[in-house]
Amino acid sequence: MVIELAAIPDVQSLPDTRNLSIDRVGIRDIRQPVRITDRSNEEHPTVATFGMYVQLAPEVKGTHMSRFVEILEEHAGIYSLATFPELVREVASRLDAERCEVEMHFPHFMQKAAPVTGVTSSLDFEVMLAAVLDGDQITEQLRVQVPVTSLCPCSKTISEYGAHNQRSHVIATVELNEPLWIEDLIELLEDKGSCQLYPILKRPDEKHVTEEAYENPKFVEDIARDVAVAFNDDPRIGRFHVTVENFESIHNHSAFAEITGGQPDPAEQVAPSSNGAGRNGSNGSNGAH
Repeated sequence: MVIELAAIPDVQSLPDTRNLSIDRVGIRDIRQPVRITDRSNEEHPTVATFGMYVQLAPEVKGTHMSRFVEILEEHAGIYSLATFPELVREVASRLDAERCEVEMHFPHFMQKAAPVTGVTSSLDFEVMLAAVLDGDQITEQLRVQVPVTSLCPCSKTISEYGAHNQRSHVIATVELNEPLWIEDLIELLEDKGSCQLYPILKRPDEKHVTEEAYENPKFVEDIARDVAVAFNDDPRIGRFHVTVENFESIHNHSAFAEITGGQPDPAEQVAPSSNGAGRNGSNGSNGAH
């Protein structure tokens, strides 16, 4: 039996009488195979988890959930920070929404060359791309989680020899004023630890990274502040949010630091807060989250 589409009720489009808009409605935790374009214009296959949302007007009962999945299926699946806003605009257009948000989380792999022998291996980084379309204004966010080594300045100072060190996670979320490659942000964060991490180290490499960390001790506070200083000096980065967690090797707890700051995109023309200048270089904003 053939059923005419026009004969099937479109329940989502029925009016709603409660006069309540919904901030975000859509789908989340949907995985898709994608390819990420890097700064060398090479494509890297990976698997991304998407969240896709629109703002729902108070007079509309529901959104069309299937359209989110249709858009992903129809898309070429090749993404970069330069092309990601196209997906957001498509979602807003297809769902007739004034405000739309799309985010994708994925592991991104980079080749790391050991510092002495040059042996190469792949290191993975957790990445999120996000974009918000509000009217005609698009805000892009990039978040990366970068592992580094941290060596304790206090331990080095008070000990006759040696110092405790550990692996740390630096997580930075930045709003973009100008284009910024994922690899650029990763390398910026790697540079702020006591030493970088490498999947493969031969004995000359292990000697090098041990001594490098010893000569560059940093508290969790130092890493957070050094990242914030770099962000404040980088015109590509607007508002930012940074967390650093040291997985302490001599304690059964982590050390943690968090810092928020930065300037919004000048195109937004955000008026200064009535309370005066904000913290860490911001003009009253709460930063990117």
